[in-house]
Amino acid sequence: MSTTHLPIQEPGATPSRTSGSVPEVELDHLDALWFQVAGTVCNLRCSHCFIDCAPDNHAFGFMDLGSVMDRVEEGRRLGVKEHYLTGGEPFMNRDLPAMVEGILEVGPVSILTNGTLLREDDLERLEAAARRSRYSLELRVSIDGPTPEMNDAVRGEGTFERAMEGVEALVARGFLPIITATQVWEPERDEAVRRCFVSALRDRGYRHPRLKILPSLRIGREALRSAGYDPHEWVTAQMLEGYDRSHLLCSSSRVVSDRGVHVCPILLDRPDSLLGRTLEEADRPFALSHQACYTCWLHGAICSNHGSVGEDGS
Repeated sequence: MSTTHLPIQEPGATPSRTSGSVPEVELDHLDALWFQVAGTVCNLRCSHCFIDCAPDNHAFGFMDLGSVMDRVEEGRRLGVKEHYLTGGEPFMNRDLPAMVEGILEVGPVSILTNGTLLREDDLERLEAAARRSRYSLELRVSIDGPTPEMNDAVRGEGTFERAMEGVEALVARGFLPIITATQVWEPERDEAVRRCFVSALRDRGYRHPRLKILPSLRIGREALRSAGYDPHEWVTAQMLEGYDRSHLLCSSSRVVSDRGVHVCPILLDRPDSLLGRTLEEADRPFALSHQACYTCWLHGAICSNHGSVGEDGS
């Protein structure tokens, strides 16, 4: 795994495709900002990670509080409605509580975490900030199976128990975390896995669990685990005819890293994803020239909180 900086490609450049026209998606309105606050640094090395996050992957670095708040203020002027903090593992960035406190002054916040590094002092600050704010604070905990055998096979030995302990700590402080699970099992097992998840979470004191099942993104390490995309799995101009493009994250969101502003969290480490240094510079179309775009076309804005369901599927 490379731990050096990826080259920054000139804005507007896109990788080539062998055949077919490449459609573009305009930024229709900027509703959500994502912040890669921990870069590609993570305490885990999951075998299905689509941007190869790991303890030794410093391709993207930590963001500092000032840089985050500068873009938050720029986003506020542009009408941004929600903010997501991700990585890597966001709780590795010691500025995370201060970032949350600052952002909650202007809008709602969601933290995407693996749940294994939830320190009591950080949770105390987050709980206090959530109580003070008129806006919501959501936490999403990634657990890729309702048993240690299923989860630990992709996330590493012992991670299921540590993540479930993190869920318990969040619930004890009044949070209702969204449990996000990448579909690392056969699709026909979805309902059985969901029921097992609900039972396991209830056993840990989470009475009305919220669950979001995500399709796998067959890039990064997941391409090695699952053999990647088939040759025909591209988005074409014909596929977007009559399609509601608001279902695509790139029509309403941008992601900020220590390099600048990118089109979306999924394509962070692709050179053409970097659109500029500011949100204003990043307000331009993006060509759907990556096979991961096919997954978004099939399933909609999979990265956002929308689509998470309660224990009864509602």
